[in-house]
Amino acid sequence: MSIEENKALIHRYMEAVDKGSVAALDEFIAPDFVDHNPFPGVAPGLEGAKQAFAIFLNAVPGYHTVDDLIAEGDKVVARMTGYGTHERELMGIPPTGKQLKTTGIAIWRIADGKIVEHWGEADMLGMMQQLGVVPTGGE
Repeated sequence: MSIEENKALIHRYMEAVDKGSVAALDEFIAPDFVDHNPFPGVAPGLEGAKQAFAIFLNAVPGYHTVDDLIAEGDKVVARMTGYGTHERELMGIPPTGKQLKTTGIAIWRIADGKIVEHWGEADMLGMMQQLGVVPTGGE
């Protein structure tokens, strides 16, 4: 696939994620997918990605913006912002009803039209501060 096709795949993937369909992940993620930074407590493969997706979809429904999208070769990198409301338990934290805004960077490797690898970093400290679990610097 071309660089532009890879970027278009990631745009469609992010749209599917925001629509909230766990089943749609099969369209975008290869069966032998490896997540190099899996969500705590889930396996680093496709089933783990589905579990992590379902956990966040249930606990913090919302949407993402893709703030930057860069591609080279078989990799696509995105700087994203996620928005949601903490409606159900997340990582043992009872629902707070708070609005969350979390930034992150993801790198995907694409082969044969599917995502085969993922690396990601998110501002988990900022999220925990927004949830009131970790004090901010001024507290």
